[in-house]
Amino acid sequence: MSGEGLAARIAGSVGSIDAGAWNALAGDNPFVSHEFLTALEDSGSVGPGTGWQPVPMVISSDGGPPLAAMPAYAKGHSQGEYVFDHGWADAYERAGGSYYPKLQIAVPFTPATGPRLLLSDPALAAPMLSAAEQLCLQNEFSSAHATFIEPDQIPLFEEAGWLLRSDIQFHWINQGFASFEDFLATLTSRKRKDLRKERAAAREGLEIVRLTGEAIRPEHWDAFWHFYQDTGARKWGQPYLTRETFDLLGERMDDKIVLVLAMEDGEPIAGALNFIGGEAIYGRYWGCTKQVRFLHFELCYYQAIDLAIERGLSRVEAGAQGGHKLARGYEPVETVSAHWIADPGFRAAVADFLEREREGVAADRNYLERRTPFRKGS
Repeated sequence: MSGEGLAARIAGSVGSIDAGAWNALAGDNPFVSHEFLTALEDSGSVGPGTGWQPVPMVISSDGGPPLAAMPAYAKGHSQGEYVFDHGWADAYERAGGSYYPKLQIAVPFTPATGPRLLLSDPALAAPMLSAAEQLCLQNEFSSAHATFIEPDQIPLFEEAGWLLRSDIQFHWINQGFASFEDFLATLTSRKRKDLRKERAAAREGLEIVRLTGEAIRPEHWDAFWHFYQDTGARKWGQPYLTRETFDLLGERMDDKIVLVLAMEDGEPIAGALNFIGGEAIYGRYWGCTKQVRFLHFELCYYQAIDLAIERGLSRVEAGAQGGHKLARGYEPVETVSAHWIADPGFRAAVADFLEREREGVAADRNYLERRTPFRKGS
């Protein structure tokens, strides 16, 4: 793409782009930061052999610093995305097409909302998306997919003619609470009692500690790696992130990380990893070496609420799926992805599918909203 002195190019990695220039566009979302994305690259979590080949795109003027950027990956599979298109891939391949490779505009392994177009000017959205489409056409990619788009950017994709897909996550919304008890006061009496009982049971005989910055030492990452491996093996067959990833994240983002550990007799038995953004706390990984009733809820959900209240953050995003979050004060929230399909016939079929799917998602959300644990009028 070129025009008015602008040019789009593909870089071999986010690491090949100046960190200051990238972060000037990225804002305060921790996952699109240069530090997070390069930790994935430098640790081998993405790149050769992973099915996630970095192909970040940038737009600049006359060789100057980037005016727009986009985290993007050439994908050879659909793993680690949390917006499931395996059915699309099967249908396209049964019809004689090749669904892979495809272009994924996303943060790998991270079902958290954020900007997918890093723009100095919203007017650059159209040329950036046009460049993504051209990349697909020139390299015979079947499609491009932007997942977990922050709400403000959804119209940019819609205006470019991309197909929108809806799903549901559960987020906790801070209504200006001064304490956890203030939050509990918005729940029905029975739910207040349930949450208090869960917190008491989870903490019995344990010490809950929060670590951030330089307080997170190598032994804490060693312990958390064991927790992560256990959860990853059960959920995905094998963990997505390498051990080195956590060391690099600790080195580069320690002030954006809160590691919550449950200690028994001075030894960690469970942990939850959170990232802090400008407006939200994002719960990402959890694991344990000892099963304790309600400890998952305490470390992942209630501690995150405490942190959001203390730091004045507007919400907690606790990851994908998990209807059990509803009973704990997390509300159903729409998440949106956008999809560009090269083949006109396949695009029409996907558009028809999305129209029907959207009705079902809306009905599910309406159902869930009627079953939140809040008092009437709270």
